[in-house]
Formats: sequence, structure tokens, C-alpha cells
Amino acid sequence: MTQPKTGTQPRAALNGRRSGRRRPELASFLRSRRERITPEDVGMPPGPRRRTPGLRREEVAQLAGVGVTWYTWLEQGRPINVSTQVLDAVARTLRLDAAEREHLYRLADVPEPPPVTDETHTMTQDMRMILDSVDPLPAALVNARSDVLAWNQAYAALFPALVNAPVAERNSVWFVFTTPSCCNPILNLEEQAPEQVAIFRYRYSRHLSEPGWQEFIQRLCTASPEFARLWATHDVAPPRPCDKIFRYPAVGDVATRTTSLELASAPGTRMVVYIPIDDESRDRIARLRDHPEAGAIRHRH
Repeated sequence: MTQPKTGTQPRAALNGRRSGRRRPELASFLRSRRERITPEDVGMPPGPRRRTPGLRREEVAQLAGVGVTWYTWLEQGRPINVSTQVLDAVARTLRLDAAEREHLYRLADVPEPPPVTDETHTMTQDMRMILDSVDPLPAALVNARSDVLAWNQAYAALFPALVNAPVAERNSVWFVFTTPSCCNPILNLEEQAPEQVAIFRYRYSRHLSEPGWQEFIQRLCTASPEFARLWATHDVAPPRPCDKIFRYPAVGDVATRTTSLELASAPGTRMVVYIPIDDESRDRIARLRDHPEAGAIRHRH
């Protein structure tokens, strides 16, 4: 049996030690990039007073469409597997320039994909302006997993519980299936629920290997037996406009049709606009917008 030459070591051992040295550097780099970005920079509301500068870990995870636990482990420098697709989503969220993006891939021991044009900053400013300009139509910016990233005043009036939820639960699918029936404003939920899950599975098929999706689906199946039942059917449907009817005791029923506009500059991200089907619904949305307390839940669980 041939012995290795003196002073040589197996390549796997060298790579393992190199990765071990890079992980702490990766952790420090990610923290530094996260702390330089404010919620306003990415179109999110500032929220309550923050003890540390920049975005929180859960906010980065939501914006990138990855699991909070997975991103936390990545930032802690743990030896987890990282795909180019997921790492690129993190790079976009942290608004890394070309040199920083290349540095990130090296630290994560991931082959760097072809360079891309960074349009995140422009996209964020433009989308914030568009969201505000379509008001009084309720509109929100969401990612492929339906995490709600930004919204306008009319959307906040229509879904106060959703926009004020913790970051990990600020997701429209989570809202549909975990909100108690007494507080859920969706009147035609029995009709909409199967369609929501079928469209969600269609989007999921493009993210099968991403840990954030797996973690989210497991949590939702645990939190909602109805979602778990519908998920087990494996029904799938392409995205399409959906007719949703909402009931608000203070103003009455609001009938809408949702329209989604995909963003070419941020694949997987879309703007969802709720268009009133009739004049009564349009007037009731305006009343909710002018009196946001009318749509608020008046009891706790």
C-alpha cells in the first residue's frame, strides 16, 4: 500500500480545516453586512425600538425566503450545507456588491455563479413608490413563499393582524390557515383554502432543496391540521387571479380579485394588488383605510 509523502495530507482534511477557518469569518461578515441595513432601506416599516443596529436575523431570513433557524446557523458559522440559489438570495437581501458577493461565496465554500447586475436598491425604492401610488388599492410586496415584505396603507387597513404579526409569521398562507375562525376575515375560506395550497405547492416545486421552505411547511402542518390535510393531497395549480371576499363587522363585506405582478429584477418576488369587484367594496376599503381601527380584532386568544 502506497504511503503519502512526508508533509502531505489528504485533500479532504485540508479542505475541512480550510472550511473550519472560514466559518468564523463568514459569521462575522454576515453580521457586519446585516447591521448596516435598516428596515427602511428594504421597504419594511421601522417597527419598535431596536437594541442593535440594522436588520434582525429573522428579517433577513424572511426577505431572503429562508428559514430563521437555517440563517441563524449560517450566521453562527455552523457547518451547514449551502446551495448557490439560497446563498444568492441572502446576497441580494444584504445588498452585497460584486466584490462582497464573491467574498461571501468564498467564505461559504460555494462555487460562485456568473455575475449578476445588482438592482436591489433601485427595485426597493421603485417598489416602495409604486406601492404607495396604487393606494387606495391594497397592495403588498411578497416573495415566492408568500412572506409579506412591504405594504401600503390600504393593505395594512385590510390586514392589520397580518402586518403586525411577528416576522416569522408575517406570511399570507400562514395567516389564512392559523387565524382562528372568529378572527379570520376571509368569508369564502372553504373555497379559497384548497386553491391557496395548490398554488403554494406549484411555487414550492421550484424550491424543493431549500431548508427555509421545508422548515416553514413543517411548522405550518403542525400549526394547522387543515393545511396538513390539503398539503397531503398533492394538488397543484398555477398562479392565477383569485376572488376573495372579506367580512369586517364595522363596514360589511368586501369583495376583491387579486392580481399578481412578477418582478423581473427580483425573481420570485411579486406585487399582489387587491382590486374591489364592485363600488360598495371600493367604498368599504376606503372606510377601512380612513378608519383602520374598524378592521382591528377587538379580543385576544
